[in-house]
Amino acid sequence: MKIEGPEGLDKNGNGVIYLSETVSHLTFEQPDKLKERVIATKVSGSDNGFSYGTALTTFYNFYDDYVDFEVKMVSPLAKGAFGYYKYKFEGSTFDEQGHEINKIKIIPRRDKEPVFEGYIYIVSGSWAIYAVDVDIKGYRVQMPPLKSLKLQQNFSHNASNGLWAKNSQTFDFEAGMFGINFTGKFTHVYSNYVFHDKFDKKTFGREVVSYEKDAIKKDSTYWTANRPVPLTDEETKDYIKKDSLRKVRENPARLDSIANKRSRFGVLSVISGHSWNGTRRDSTNTKNITTSRFTYNGFEIPMYNTVQGWNTENGFSYSKYGGKLPFTASVTANYGLAEDRFRFRGAFSPYIRKVGTFHFTGGNSIVQFNPNEPISPLVNTISSLVFKNNYMKLYDKTFMGVSYSKTLFDRLSLTGGVEYSRRKALFNNTDYVLIKNTDDYFSNNPLNPLDNTSVPFATHYVTKATVDGQFIWPYDYMSTPYGGKVKLSDDNLPTLGFHYEKIFAANKEQYKYDFVSVSSTYRTSFDNKGNFGIAVNAGKFFGADGISFADYKHFNGNQTHYTTMDSRLKSFNLLPYYTASTNNSYLELHAEHDFNGYIMNKIPLLNLLQWNLIVGYHGLMTPDTKPYHEFTAGFGNIGLGAFRILRVDYVRSFQGNVATNGVMFSLAL
Repeated sequence: MKIEGPEGLDKNGNGVIYLSETVSHLTFEQPDKLKERVIATKVSGSDNGFSYGTALTTFYNFYDDYVDFEVKMVSPLAKGAFGYYKYKFEGSTFDEQGHEINKIKIIPRRDKEPVFEGYIYIVSGSWAIYAVDVDIKGYRVQMPPLKSLKLQQNFSHNASNGLWAKNSQTFDFEAGMFGINFTGKFTHVYSNYVFHDKFDKKTFGREVVSYEKDAIKKDSTYWTANRPVPLTDEETKDYIKKDSLRKVRENPARLDSIANKRSRFGVLSVISGHSWNGTRRDSTNTKNITTSRFTYNGFEIPMYNTVQGWNTENGFSYSKYGGKLPFTASVTANYGLAEDRFRFRGAFSPYIRKVGTFHFTGGNSIVQFNPNEPISPLVNTISSLVFKNNYMKLYDKTFMGVSYSKTLFDRLSLTGGVEYSRRKALFNNTDYVLIKNTDDYFSNNPLNPLDNTSVPFATHYVTKATVDGQFIWPYDYMSTPYGGKVKLSDDNLPTLGFHYEKIFAANKEQYKYDFVSVSSTYRTSFDNKGNFGIAVNAGKFFGADGISFADYKHFNGNQTHYTTMDSRLKSFNLLPYYTASTNNSYLELHAEHDFNGYIMNKIPLLNLLQWNLIVGYHGLMTPDTKPYHEFTAGFGNIGLGAFRILRVDYVRSFQGNVATNGVMFSLAL
């Protein structure tokens, strides 16, 4: 079997994987206002590519208390830095202008903390930074594949105003995983400074990075004249090699040959699936542009539940790109062996420019009572076949609906829809299990899991209208050369959403109701002291005394010992799936703080583990049940070497006089 590596490597695995250059005009105001206009950018092997490696992503200021890498690293000049570093004076020299430069070695007090080691050079009298030469270890920034990174900065003195300004920055890194090692180097040169006493208020806005119209079209003459650091022989050869390969790749005959080869449907495609692309040649007659794609999905890995037994899905989809009416369409078939039944559903989603996106759906599905699907098919399969715990509860839904989505005023994202559905209860059709035991499977009735003859609701018909909205806070963004926007990090801004639903037509009056809810999630970091997240959800039903159990508010419980990393602010750990479901009001709270090594790194011996202490709280209040509370404490970043994907939590829950405890596992996949 032949395995192809990244383009640019020779047969021995040596070569340049990625090479790019960028020239930018920067506008900066202390302490953190930055605006960048990219004048020229190029990527080896691409005639229209642009690099995301802008100055914004590599702005490291050692005058700040913390320098932001993957974690907040403590600057050797930070307030309280003596708690993290020891310093050794190693002599002084004078520069060409007569400034005395002190060489100071910075030594970490504790090896596992987010700290630098190396040297910092300080100007006597002004105490300005003259140069920085530090090493960053991968385990200190919790990036196991990173072995080391050397960061160097140099500053020059401006005689007219006495300021020391950065004139160069380089960092070299070495990383590796699975026996594959690679190195990299980034060089930044800062020149042509113009100093201002102040900037106009309109200088800095939400657009942080922009590209000039011809930024990706600069020819070799421009780069030869403006490149501050000459290319190495290896880099020169890489440009020549990859540009030649690009011309070969874009040869029309080759593109047509590849398209024909990819369109062939093989024997394994029956299982794995296959796609066919519709293409057209662009105006330069050198490239094939994908205009549509038809996909045969192939069979999903079979899963197991006690209603369908072993089940799988297959289907087709078609997407049309560009043109007056881009759209996607799909048809999916689901089959359960024990139930011996096919279910079909379809969707059609056209996008109308300046109007919005429509989404038409219809068919027949088997769905969980909780639409958030708190137990995945894989987890339910293992839980059922190994432990005989069939926690997934399902009902049959025949439906047709339409929804519409649009963003208004760049600040409010709205989705509204109407759906007609018939709901029907289902029963278990199999008791197959891999590991035999004397226990019986639970019934498919979440209200009475020990009764295999009762149903949670009678068959009924309803028409439901929904409106979902999310407020979009003003955010910083990067404008691309093609007119698009790339949203930059806004972790310190909360999300705020609302939901309204109403069943306004039903075969029985008792199924009608109104429901409204609001939700908010907020994440932030406390410098090197860790990351905090909190989520609050609240809602209330009106006129819902006799509604179907399918329309109750169901909470994301858990009765297994496994959870996912991204569900920590959305779910509980020990709450049974449907015991707290309500048709009344509720208040739900989730909070968690990951100390990110802040505590563990200071404890001798335990700091060798490099684990992160994580604590959390989860609470739920409804008028129907006693308040439910969970307190968690655990460790993340568990593993060996570069493999640190395990997290383990101890959970203690309280509801009235009842206390429960358990252990939860999760993987960072």
